[in-house]
Amino acid sequence: MADLAGWRERADAALQRALPDPSSPPQRLHAAMRHAVLLGGKRMRPMLVYAAGALFDVRADVLDAPAVAVELIHAYSLVHDDLPAMDDDALRRGQPTVHVAFDEATAILAGDALQSLAFEVLANTGASDSIRVELLRTLAIASGAAGMCGGQALDLAATGNGTSLSVSQLETLHSLKTGALIRASVRMGALCGGASPDDLARLDRYADALGLAFQVRDDLLDIEGDSATLGKTAGKDVAQDKATFPALIGRDASRARLDELRAAMADALAPFGARADGLAELGRMAIERDR
Repeated sequence: MADLAGWRERADAALQRALPDPSSPPQRLHAAMRHAVLLGGKRMRPMLVYAAGALFDVRADVLDAPAVAVELIHAYSLVHDDLPAMDDDALRRGQPTVHVAFDEATAILAGDALQSLAFEVLANTGASDSIRVELLRTLAIASGAAGMCGGQALDLAATGNGTSLSVSQLETLHSLKTGALIRASVRMGALCGGASPDDLARLDRYADALGLAFQVRDDLLDIEGDSATLGKTAGKDVAQDKATFPALIGRDASRARLDELRAAMADALAPFGARADGLAELGRMAIERDR
């Protein structure tokens, strides 16, 4: 059985160690960074690192650095995503967003600092030099214009005219905004275990399906969930006329798409057998979650 709870606890402890001491200056910046990272979260991306590494019997301590790094990048992206210039949200993980709890300037700096800390942590991983370089390359590409930032730019461009995109364009958007970092999480865990090109290709297919499933479920939750359960403001996508799967294809078709993506994940993981139980469980969680 996959130890999802153990992986989550390990990620939380490693994040605590990686973040700056809140009593050291600049205290306000350090407090904002900790607020962004430590007040909840699913820890999906770190758990994907551990689960992918477990396929190849990688020691957990070797996986700590990439697990922490990818979560720091994710946290930074949420801090900036919530800013008034972007999604302008006041609630994240059931708590005030960083710019509300502190101020906009501190939130911007906190996001910047979390991003740079991610690469500092990853540069200090215990992996070999060649793997370390590949890990850095993987996370950098997934975080930048060819990945998460590019997807966010496409999302902002479509906001206010959500039905202007085709379904294929929306899938491309989310393959960058959400999928790229999920794909990097899986790939970094596998790289630490010396995965073969064939193994990496299979895991990329799994991660691509998972990333899209995560977003389809997110879109459904925005219209079906409530703020208290979600830990963030429900109904924002509709209010801002954002491009979403329910808006383009409807709720029933969105649920059918989730079933297709569930099958795609299972097919990609089938050659790994029981060793992929952790990845399979994380895929199920992404589809069936209520927040």
